[in-house]
Amino acid sequence: MEVTLRNATVYRGGMLCGDGVSISQNVFTSSVSSTALDLSSLVVLPGFVDVHVHLREPGFLYKETILTGTKACAHGGYTTVMSMPNLNPVPDCMEHLQLQLSAIEKDAVIRVLPYGAITVGQKGEKLADLDAMAQHVIAFSDDGRGVQDKAMMAEAMTIAKDLGKLIVAHCEDNSLLRGGYIHDGAYAKTYGHKGICSESEWGPIARDLDLAAKIGAGYHVCHVSAKESVEIIRQAKKSGVNVTCETAPHYLLLDDSNLQEDGRFKMNPPLRGEEDKNALLEGISDGTIDMIATDHAPHSLEEKSKGLAGSMMGIVGIETAFPLLYTYLVKTGVLPLEKLVHLLHDAPCQRFGLDSGIEAGKRADFTVFDLNECYTIDPETFLSKGRATPFTGWQVYGKCKLTVANGNIAYTDGTIL
Repeated sequence: MEVTLRNATVYRGGMLCGDGVSISQNVFTSSVSSTALDLSSLVVLPGFVDVHVHLREPGFLYKETILTGTKACAHGGYTTVMSMPNLNPVPDCMEHLQLQLSAIEKDAVIRVLPYGAITVGQKGEKLADLDAMAQHVIAFSDDGRGVQDKAMMAEAMTIAKDLGKLIVAHCEDNSLLRGGYIHDGAYAKTYGHKGICSESEWGPIARDLDLAAKIGAGYHVCHVSAKESVEIIRQAKKSGVNVTCETAPHYLLLDDSNLQEDGRFKMNPPLRGEEDKNALLEGISDGTIDMIATDHAPHSLEEKSKGLAGSMMGIVGIETAFPLLYTYLVKTGVLPLEKLVHLLHDAPCQRFGLDSGIEAGKRADFTVFDLNECYTIDPETFLSKGRATPFTGWQVYGKCKLTVANGNIAYTDGTIL
């Protein structure tokens, strides 16, 4: 069945066009009798791809499940996400990974591509069974924990290179944390909090980029937050290292001057200084930073209600990423919309070898937004189990009206259909 989306502005081939689109898959077949839908004043975008989410299943279903997490993703316009391995059990062998794969097959409403762990139990002591998991995972990561041992990381890079997989690294030097839980900046000093220095991030990045250059491995840096990290990655790219990186919306829109004594402002890495935020924005503009990921990390209300010192690290973000970035970067003239879509779709697809979008021959993964609809971010409207966001009460433009994943409706607010 071919469905025509009429009068919509459509993103194709890196450009926004005003000619509508036809989709030749099973889109809407169970919901709509007409084969033509008028989407005047709406924009059709390729379904966003998030290379860094935490869906919490198996092991932590009280925080999130495959079902609630992927519904939240679709609500945010995402059609493909990559799920991090800090689960129980950790996907460090096929027996453990299969539990996650089965849950994905049963409950996911969008495409979920899991990471395999780099080390057994993410403990950094012994390599996981990378070879056995390779064909079933998108890449390897110990996200949530940095690989502390240089030799261990070198061995992981060598094996991953031979398997044709990326190492996706949470860069954190535990010896430099010293009990810190927010950025070691002005807010920490003023209010007596223990700080996390930026070197705990950029030090491991520098170490790993040196290894990647020598080994020839593909390497991706998670959640870049510090200005030094941006410059180190910039120079590595200039020297030909096979490296990409991501940052997250909260690092682009907030800094430690925005902190409040509330767990919804606590994440890892932490919100850093204004100079760091500006360096990230510059890195986005000049291509040093390749993509934006959310690091969607739901926790329970109790786990996030213990202030900056006692709350668990992590915030939700999959349902607010696009409207926040559109409102505060695109509408303010910092980025063109085409560049934002590149960061949320094209670049992740290119780096991780995905076939997804609106063009003929690709998976029918797209989302429809009303860019003129203004509303206030309210966590009670989230489909995620998580509610902790520093953006509560922010006014944004860009309301998701429909998300189609692989030709099937994953989310609709009911206004189009």
